[in-house]
Amino acid sequence: MSSHGKSSLRSSAVAPRKSTLPADDVQSFRTALREVLSERDDHGRVWSAAKWGVYAFYDYDGEPIYVGQTKEKLSVRVQRHLTNQRTDAVAMRVLDVFEVAEIEIWPLWQYEDLKKSDGADQFRAAERDLNAHEYTAYLEAIDRSRHKAILNEKIPPVSEPIALPASLRRSLISEQTRRERGHPDIRIARRAETISRLAAVTRERGEVSEGLRRVLVVQAVRLAYLSAERLAFVEGHPIPDPAAIDVTALVGSVLHERSDDSPDNEPDVEPEDDAELDLFSEY
Repeated sequence: MSSHGKSSLRSSAVAPRKSTLPADDVQSFRTALREVLSERDDHGRVWSAAKWGVYAFYDYDGEPIYVGQTKEKLSVRVQRHLTNQRTDAVAMRVLDVFEVAEIEIWPLWQYEDLKKSDGADQFRAAERDLNAHEYTAYLEAIDRSRHKAILNEKIPPVSEPIALPASLRRSLISEQTRRERGHPDIRIARRAETISRLAAVTRERGEVSEGLRRVLVVQAVRLAYLSAERLAFVEGHPIPDPAAIDVTALVGSVLHERSDDSPDNEPDVEPEDDAELDLFSEY
């Protein structure tokens, strides 16, 4: 048998590196994410290395779509959402990674060395401060949103708004990816698929939070408006006013949970693993 036969080719084949397997747009996204999570501030600190902090995601229009917090590590939490997809927000189809085009992070360096062993009172005070930072970022996201609503299943605990620290905001997509994924028809189809999956999760689980059903409405509003924008463009008409859809009239206030009787209620945060993720690992 010739040495160039199929048998010899199979026996000499080498498995590819896992990092080369994703599609080009996914590889580009992850490269950009690694670069952002490696950036340093004016003090030489890696922004995302802070253990405590708040983060936000934005879509292709610069619309805020999700705000979260962590007290494990910003880079770990963000990667869990965007690369490993090991969070409830992604698993429950609340957050579509395909829609994330930008990220913003607010590190809280003052709590870098804080431990639970430092005392329950001190640790809970820090947690309340973290909640206040998250709620402030959430309020700002709501204010910037064209529909005055974002995709958080759980609204952060109501807190007195505070001044947010310096943040890092960066794009996660290349111009090529923006051209390919950003076409309105592609985004409309993707968003409709996301709503279908979210509705399926709601139906299959049956007992889901009110917040998940609220997100379903907000996503439907986002789909309706994006479709209306596209129709107006095709017909040569003015872009419709986002205020034509009153989200508050549909779902009630998005500034607090209806079950929240006190601003001291603890948030329903997603569990975080103790083991950190390697920023430069092959996913």
